[in-house]
Amino acid sequence: MRTRLRKWTLFMGAAAVLAFPLASRAQLSTYDIQTRIGAESHIGNVTGHAKDAAPPYRRYCVGCHGPLGDGNGENAPYMQPPIYQQPRDFQLGIFKCRSTPTGTLPTDQDLFDAITRGFDRSNMPQWNTLSKQERADLVAWVKHFSPRWVSEKPGTPIQIPPEPEVTAERIKAGREVFARVQCWKCHGVQGMANGPSASTLQDDLGRPIQAFNFTDGSRPKCGDTDQDIYRIFMTGLDGTPMPSFADNIKPEEAWDLVFYLRTFMSQKSKEKEMAKQLALKPVDPNAPAGQQ
Repeated sequence: MRTRLRKWTLFMGAAAVLAFPLASRAQLSTYDIQTRIGAESHIGNVTGHAKDAAPPYRRYCVGCHGPLGDGNGENAPYMQPPIYQQPRDFQLGIFKCRSTPTGTLPTDQDLFDAITRGFDRSNMPQWNTLSKQERADLVAWVKHFSPRWVSEKPGTPIQIPPEPEVTAERIKAGREVFARVQCWKCHGVQGMANGPSASTLQDDLGRPIQAFNFTDGSRPKCGDTDQDIYRIFMTGLDGTPMPSFADNIKPEEAWDLVFYLRTFMSQKSKEKEMAKQLALKPVDPNAPAGQQ
């Protein structure tokens, strides 16, 4: 009995020693976050205040993103990839949807647009029912989770040149770009997210992630206008396998690629009609370079 009691005492003592640094780290993390409670956002003429966003965050966001903004809310375990993408870890300060170059922080407007727009094929709904002030406050709240906004400034938004007229030649040129930069490896030759690399894709945290399926009617996560799709090519989706192609394709080639990708989408478009008239075939991965 005495031996068992001694073992139990040693076990509890060891557990207390192990638990203490973990608790300390959690407390330090909470304290660190609280030091940035004065964070602000600026959306047009509206200033958002992190300190005012605690109630709406608790009501609408904490279940997924967690009280510490680390993506570990009580609902997170039920969002198993790749079908559901797990909640964003705001502490990392890494975001998919940005108007800024890869590796840089998004603008306040980028975060505001993401909250407003929501994300198709995820549990993140549109929050356009909240007032502009509430959404601006939530942007500031999101920012207060990461120290990156203390030491860094958002990147300078990329410039998007005027959209050219859609032509058959541009669609064919976009097909060449699609083949050359090997979009088909993830998205498949018909944009169905079934390329040879699709089953191996992981995000930066090593979790499975799906390529975007252009054919299933989903809205691209970062917006569905031609300008939004162009922006995705040139900024990349940080935290995912989707890189920036700013150093690989020219602006006019990016527009060609936008037009070609429209031929995959289920929505009616001039691009789809032109592709039908051209009897455009999918790219051939085995074709020599420049001979699609």
